Amino acid sequence: MNPYQQKKRWKYSLLTFAVIIASGSLLYTSYLVRNIARSERTRAEVWAMSMKQILSSDDNDFLNYTIAVRDSSLVPAIVTDLKGDIQFTRGLDPGKTHIKLEAEGNKNKKYDLPYFESELAYMKSQHAPIRLKVMGNNLEWLVYYKDSDLLTQLKFFPYIQLSVIAIFLLLAYTAFSSSRKSEQNQVWVGLAKETAHQLGTPISSLMAWIELMKERFSENDSLIVEMENDVKRLEIVADRFSKIGSTPKLEEHKVYEVVKDFVDYFRVRVSKNIGFELTGNPHLVAGLNVPLFDWVLENLLKNAVNAIEGKGQIHVDISGNKIKKQVFIDVSDTGKGIPRSKFDTVFQPGYTTRKRGWGLGLSLTKRMIENYHNGQIFVKDSEVGKGTTFRIVLKNVRYDKQTKSR
Repeated sequence: MNPYQQKKRWKYSLLTFAVIIASGSLLYTSYLVRNIARSERTRAEVWAMSMKQILSSDDNDFLNYTIAVRDSSLVPAIVTDLKGDIQFTRGLDPGKTHIKLEAEGNKNKKYDLPYFESELAYMKSQHAPIRLKVMGNNLEWLVYYKDSDLLTQLKFFPYIQLSVIAIFLLLAYTAFSSSRKSEQNQVWVGLAKETAHQLGTPISSLMAWIELMKERFSENDSLIVEMENDVKRLEIVADRFSKIGSTPKLEEHKVYEVVKDFVDYFRVRVSKNIGFELTGNPHLVAGLNVPLFDWVLENLLKNAVNAIEGKGQIHVDISGNKIKKQVFIDVSDTGKGIPRSKFDTVFQPGYTTRKRGWGLGLSLTKRMIENYHNGQIFVKDSEVGKGTTFRIVLKNVRYDKQTKSR
């Protein structure tokens, strides 16, 4: 299992564990809410029965007892007749009254009908009414009630709790990821610069040996020329590593010429079963750091070569958009293709389909294009079994026939 797959499996495991905790919390809270809701309905029924006994009893002691039972209930309730007229209330705003006290000579309190009607409508939406037959008066009342403040708070509590936990975990994950990426970048920069330093000595020795070979043999010998090209290539690689961690200097170059130089270098070092084709506009000029941009092309072309099994074709096309001042570099191959679900995944560090791969090539390519060249790179199109096209987008491009040579 490669590091990316292992990292992905850990993420899924932690997510599953978090879902289990959240589900357990919600289920247990739901269980408590159901129990309290049943308890409150029972209390509402007890209060309704107490009111019934109050209306049908002449025993003062029993009347006092039932009033006490009524007052001990914390469940807000409203009693209406079958016509919907309010008869009694319980547990509502004590500053309001459903009795028209003006008729009794008390004009300090007003009858707030809209308040009680809105409360009654809310109670009707929450629970079915309790029917209450009043003995002796041949009446039937409807008792409506709503959840107490405690039950309402308990219903919303798990969502508030989970939201707070989610925000905390998100902030913690963001801080941890930022710290981890910073550490990884420091390690990567240190390793890159140390590698460049270590390569310096053997490259200098190889250059000296090649000069000696030129003196003893023909200077134009094809083997010596190719060896010299490879040593120069090693110099470029060392220069690339030395630039990691610093802001590279971008210079204007014709994109077509830079790409053509590298393709010509690369094509003679891969199998002859793979053909190369370069097309496009030769007059597009963009700011490039050539050693780093060559590294980008190298990673894309190597990726294309590895994707081709047997014979195949690699096509590089360069086009531009004058209005947006952009240049598009499309690298297409006739390889095995990439599933659509993996279009973003291929740029993740550690992702690879090769047994011996490190999964860093496309990740570094994305970093060099986005961080150093202020551009974009993405999978433009791919179909399993037919091939893939990667697109590089560079900005601030102009059209000019006169520019710096490589």
